[in-house]
Amino acid sequence: MLYYLFEYLDKTMDVPGTGVFQYITFRSALAILLSLMISTIYGKKIINFLRNQQVGETVRELGLQGQNEKAGTPTMGGLIIIIATLIPVILLTKLNNIYIILLIVTTLWMGTIGFIDDYIKIFKKDKQGLKGIFKVIGQVGLGLIVGSVLYFHPGVTVREKATIVTNQTENIISQVPVEHKSTTTTIPFTKNNELDYAKFIEWTGEGYENWAWLIFIPIVIFIITAVSNGANLTDGIDGLAAGTSAISVLALGIFTFVSGNVILSGYLNIMYIPNSGEMTVFISAFVGALIGFLWYNSYPASVFMGDTGSLTIGGIIAVLAISVRKEMLLPVLCAIFFAENLSVIMQVSYFKYTKKRFGEGKRIFLMSPLHHHYQKKGYHESKIVTRFWIVAILLAIVSIVTLKLR
Repeated sequence: MLYYLFEYLDKTMDVPGTGVFQYITFRSALAILLSLMISTIYGKKIINFLRNQQVGETVRELGLQGQNEKAGTPTMGGLIIIIATLIPVILLTKLNNIYIILLIVTTLWMGTIGFIDDYIKIFKKDKQGLKGIFKVIGQVGLGLIVGSVLYFHPGVTVREKATIVTNQTENIISQVPVEHKSTTTTIPFTKNNELDYAKFIEWTGEGYENWAWLIFIPIVIFIITAVSNGANLTDGIDGLAAGTSAISVLALGIFTFVSGNVILSGYLNIMYIPNSGEMTVFISAFVGALIGFLWYNSYPASVFMGDTGSLTIGGIIAVLAISVRKEMLLPVLCAIFFAENLSVIMQVSYFKYTKKRFGEGKRIFLMSPLHHHYQKKGYHESKIVTRFWIVAILLAIVSIVTLKLR
């Protein structure tokens, strides 16, 4: 809203200095500062409110060191992240930007699913929370919305390299950029690094491009479901999910900024995505909210994010990556999420297989998800979190390097 106010003051009233709000970099800096202030200053009040409402974590007995001390710690702290993100976004972004609308919908949608799950666990005394099938239905529903909007909305386009246009009568040669709808994405670490999902159904014959949504939308659903579940599983020890997510989102912020800038995208020879740069402001607010939340979530945690936060984080990361056409980079950028997911899948599958084959279930890890395996090995959780952060930083650097390393 402030964006439109300052735009009016600049263009209509010609007030000096108000034009600075047109710059994404300026609004991004304001967004991260404002979200940090909200999450750190008002975060304590939200935690006290949750404590007064007896919104405490019910800890399952897993035989982990220091586990019992966490009982009663306020959860649903994801509300801090959501509030501290949305307020700067509403104030500082172009609210008619389709990418911003999608991200706001994602935040509220996944936040609601996580809130319902936490509510059932705490107030209904059901440790299982929201049944898995309903979580999946919610994730699939969001995937349908995001995939459909990105495919069908006229404001979601990409710009190819400029085409040469010759005016023979005036003997003028000019370069004209072409913006068009596309299901093209980016393949990391390759020279000719663009892949069009529509090519998967090229065998169907002429006009196959019109049916590309049959491939694109299911891919979007799969990515949103996988990443949100990965973030959910990563949220197991103090500061792990928030810290690794902040690092990954910061890297995505670099991608959105360069992809939405016609000069930088041309210099780096990457896909230019009109209007996508506005997501940088959202990302700045989100990173500020995550860092502010870490003030209270670092060991020993004063609050847990709960599914309210973890599902929201995963959903936002997935939508950001898909929007900026970097979803194929997620296995690198969010490798920690996928490792946590994979450890659970491997553990459960191997246990069932060995129990059926030998009559006794065996395990690959001492405990899954992966961070609990290291806890069982005797590592202190703060050491595990710090090392996971270091790995996340390395993965983010590798991901950013793909802008030039092909």
